[in-house]
Parts: sequence; C-alpha cells; structure tokens
Amino acid sequence: MGKYIARRFLQMIPVVIFSTFLIYAMVFAMPGDPTAGKCGERACPPAYVAEFRDKYNLDDPLPVQYAKYMGDVLQGDLGENQYGVPVAEELQERFSVTGRLALMALVFEGVLGILAGVLAGLRKGGFIDNLVLVSTLFVISVPIFVIGTVMQYFFGLNLEIVPALASGDNPSFMALLMPAIVLGSTSLAYIARLMRTNIAENIKSDYVRTAKAKGLSNRRIVGVHTLRNSLIPVITFMGYDFGALLGGAIVTEGIFNVTGVGGYIFTGIRNRDGIAVVGAVTALVIVYLVMNLIVDLLYGALDPRISND
Repeated sequence: MGKYIARRFLQMIPVVIFSTFLIYAMVFAMPGDPTAGKCGERACPPAYVAEFRDKYNLDDPLPVQYAKYMGDVLQGDLGENQYGVPVAEELQERFSVTGRLALMALVFEGVLGILAGVLAGLRKGGFIDNLVLVSTLFVISVPIFVIGTVMQYFFGLNLEIVPALASGDNPSFMALLMPAIVLGSTSLAYIARLMRTNIAENIKSDYVRTAKAKGLSNRRIVGVHTLRNSLIPVITFMGYDFGALLGGAIVTEGIFNVTGVGGYIFTGIRNRDGIAVVGAVTALVIVYLVMNLIVDLLYGALDPRISND
C-alpha cells in the first residue's frame, strides 16, 4: 500500500505543474492591459502601472513569471487581489462555506443516489426501476439554474420552509440545505443510474450464484458482496464530482447568494483580477487532485488487488 500511495502522489506532481501553468498562461499571457479598469474609467498612472508590473513580474518571460509565482505558492503565498487583501485569507473564509456546501451536496447525492440505484437494480423492469429512470432523466434534462430558481420560489419564498438566500459570511445548515440539494441534484441522477446498472450486472455474476449456492442470505449477498463491487465506479464518480462541486458552484452560489469560492472566481474574472483568479483556481486544482488521491486509496480498501498492481 505504501508504494501504491507514493506512486499516486508522484503522478500528481506533473499534473499540478501543467495545469497551474496553463491557468497562469491563460490569465497573464492573454492580450490586453492587466491594469485596465483598475483605476476607474481613466487610464492608470505610469507609476502605478510600473509598480504593478514589477510586483507581479510581468516584464519577465512567462516561464520565469510562473516559476516565481509557484515559488510563492509553495510557501503558502497566493498573492494579493486588487484590493491588497491576501488571496489565501479570502479563500480560507470562502472555502469553509463552499466546502460545507459541496460536502452537503455530496452526502445528499451519495445517500439517495446509491439507495435509489440499489432499489432500481434489484427490481429491474419494475415500478421502482421505471420511476428512478424517468425521474433521473427529468433531473438531467432540466438546467440547474431552472431547478434552483423553482425550488427557491416554492420552498423559500412561497412555502418559507427554508431560507431563500444563504446570506452572510457563515450561513447556517438550513440556509445551505436548498443550495446543496440543487447542486447535487444532477449528480444524484447520474449516481442512481450508474448504481442501478452495476447492481443489475453484478447480481447475475458467478460469485453471486456461488454465494446463493452456499446458502447465504440475500441481505448478505447484496449488502456485502454485490454492493461492495458495485460501489467502485460510483466512488470514482463521487470523488471526481466533489472537486467539480467545489469549482462548479458558481451558478448555484449566484442564485442563493452564497459567499463561496465560485462567487469569488466570478468576481475576479469580471474585475480582471488575475492574481485572485489564478490563486483560486490553483487551490481548486490541488483540492481536486487530493480528492483523486483519496479515491485511489478507497479503491485499495474496496479491492486490495488494485493496490497490489
């Protein structure tokens, strides 16, 4: 297992370098003046422009700029946004909100998606199976901003069951509940369909017939043997999806006024705040890769043969 972890960790290094360099290049190598709009409608004074370019090494070749930036990142310094606030401090506050939102969405989609997929797979062709297929197809077909707006209107404004907006720097569990359901709804549909297919296939496998011949109960066959093998691709999806939930919550956070990472990136893009955008996306890349590493470790726990490859 130790060699397996070390190999997976070493594989992350070139991915981090390539992805962060690509992000950095897309922000700072694009045509245009990086100081445009930072001084209002007027052009910035030459002294400000010179200080800005010197501060962010914009007069150096792009590889040198990137190397200096990554040197600061390795020391925990993600730079400062256009207001002089350290990006790391901003992200620390906003990651706590987006992290809670993504975790709640992951639990919601995982629990209900796996449960619906198991019930549909065990009763393939029955009422529950058809209900799961139709409902998940409906959820997949409807854009997430439509789902969010409709739920906000009915459950937040009309029925007032949950808050319509998750305002504030530290929203409560109830305030994040509806955004989490909206954020995880599409993934829930995919997990349910994926789990249904895996259960339906594995229930016909040779090892299941052998377990039945040995006299094992259906609960043990499904709960231990079939479910364990069927969870491997589902865990893969959920691991990747957690990283996607962190970075793809821009629309959901916008609908429910959640002060998270998604809104921070959107504001940085709109204000042409390159350091804020690069710092936030770099942090998301690292989180995404760490989640992939955790998924690989879970592979080894579910199937020890994987970690011995």
